[in-house]
Amino acid sequence: MDREGTQTSLELELPSRNHASDIEDHRRHHGHSLDSQRFDDDGRPRRTGTLWTASAHIITAVIGSGVLSLAWCMAQLGWIAGPAVLIVFPLITLYTSALLADCYRSLDPVNGRRNYNYMAAVKASLGGLQAWFCGFTQYINLYGTAIRYTITASISMAAIKRSDCFHSKGKNYPCHPSNNPFMILFGIVQVILSQIPDFDQLRWLSILAAVMSFSYSLIGLGLGIGEVAKGNFHGTLTGVTVGTITGAQKVWQTFQALGDVAFACSYSTILIEIQDTLKSPPAENKTMKKATVLGVSVTTVFYTLSGCFGYAAFGNSAPGNLLTGFENNPFWLVDFANACLAVHLLGAYQVFVQPLFAFIEEWCSHKWPRSQFIHKNYNINIPGYGLYKTNLFSLVWRTGFVISTTLISMLLPFNNVVGILGAVGFWPLTVYFPVEMYIVQKKIRRFTTKWMLLQTLSVVSFLVSLAAAAGSIEGIIKDLKSYKPFRITY
Repeated sequence: MDREGTQTSLELELPSRNHASDIEDHRRHHGHSLDSQRFDDDGRPRRTGTLWTASAHIITAVIGSGVLSLAWCMAQLGWIAGPAVLIVFPLITLYTSALLADCYRSLDPVNGRRNYNYMAAVKASLGGLQAWFCGFTQYINLYGTAIRYTITASISMAAIKRSDCFHSKGKNYPCHPSNNPFMILFGIVQVILSQIPDFDQLRWLSILAAVMSFSYSLIGLGLGIGEVAKGNFHGTLTGVTVGTITGAQKVWQTFQALGDVAFACSYSTILIEIQDTLKSPPAENKTMKKATVLGVSVTTVFYTLSGCFGYAAFGNSAPGNLLTGFENNPFWLVDFANACLAVHLLGAYQVFVQPLFAFIEEWCSHKWPRSQFIHKNYNINIPGYGLYKTNLFSLVWRTGFVISTTLISMLLPFNNVVGILGAVGFWPLTVYFPVEMYIVQKKIRRFTTKWMLLQTLSVVSFLVSLAAAAGSIEGIIKDLKSYKPFRITY
C-alpha cells in the first residue's frame, strides 16, 4: 500500500478532539476572526441542518414502531379517553419542546453560548448535580431504546418469514421462526451504520427512515380504513370491560396504554442534539420550534388516525401490533409494511444512539488526552464515498455497544424492562427539566400563576410516569413466568 498516495493511502494523524475549542480560544486570545463560510461562532465546522432535516429527524424519532400499538392502547382506553390522550400528550410534547429549544443557548436563546447536548443545557441552567441526573436518565433511555428497536425490528422480519410460511404451507402449518437470527442480522447492519462519524451526517439515513415510517403507517392506516369501509366499526366508550378481564388487569393495561402513548410522542432525549445540527441565521431556536410544530403535527395526525381506525377495525380485541391483525389482506402488502418498519428502525436506532456515542467519545477524549488509541485518526479513501475518518477507539467502542444491545435483546424479554426505563425517563426528560430551565431562564417567581401552572404540568406528568412504570413492572412479572433465555419466537 502506497502511504504517500492520495487516492489509495491510509493516512495517520493525531489531531486534537477539541479542535473547535482550540480555534475558539485562538480567536479570543489573538483577536483573529474565523472564516464565517467555514466555521460557526463557536469555532466548529459550519452547521448545515435545515427545517426539513430537523423535521425528518423528529419524524424518524417519533413515528416509531409505537404507532402500530396505538389501536391496542385505544382498546384499553375506549372512545372517550383514547382520542383525548392521543391529542393531549402531543400537545404536552409540543409545549415542552418549545421550552427546551430555548435552552440550546444559555441566557440568550439567540446569542448565548451553545449547549451541544441535553446534559450541557441542564448544567448551564440548573447546575452539575441535576446535569448528572439528566445524563444518567437520558443515556440509559437511549441504550434501552436501542434494545427495544432491535427486538421490534427482529419481530417484523420474523413476521415476514412467518407470513410467507403460512402462504406457502397453509395456515395450519406450525410456522414459528426464531427472532434471534434476525436480531443478529440487525446487529451486523448496525455495526456498519454505527461508523457514521456524527449526528450531522445522518440526514440521508434519517430521511430514508422517515419515508419508511410514512410507508408502513399509511399501509396500516389504509388497511384499517378498508375494514371500517366494509362496515366493521367496533369499540366501546370505555374500552376493554371488566368481566372480559379482571379489574386489576384493566388498571395495569390502562397504565401501560398511557405510558405507551406518552413515550411514543416524546423525543426530548435528542432534541438538543438535533438542534445542534441547524445552521443560522435564522436563530436555531426559531427553526427548531418550526420543525417541532411540523414534525409533531404530522405524527399526531398519523397517530390519531391509526389509533382510531385500528380500534374501529378490531374493537377491544385490537392486537398489540396492528399489522398482525390483517391476515385476510394481501400478504405481500403486510410483508412490505413489515419490511418498511425494519428499515425505519435501522435509521431510528442511529438517531437515538449517536448522541450516546458522541458523549462517551468526548468524555474519554478528555479523560485520557494523551491516548493514541483514542485520538489517533485513520483517513481511509473509500471508492465512491471519498475520505472516511475514524479511529480504533470509535470502531471498537461502537461495535461493542451494538454487540451488547444485540446480546441483551436475545437474552431477555426486555420490552417491558425497557418500558420501565421509558416510564422513569418521560417525566424528567420531557417535562421536568424543560420546565425548570424555563423557570430559571425567564426568572419566574415562585407561587405566581405561571409557576403554579408549570408545576401542575410537571406533577401530572410525574404521576403518569409512575403509573406507566407500575404497568411495565406488572408486565415483567407476567413475562418471567414463561421466560426462557434465547428462546424468543414471534
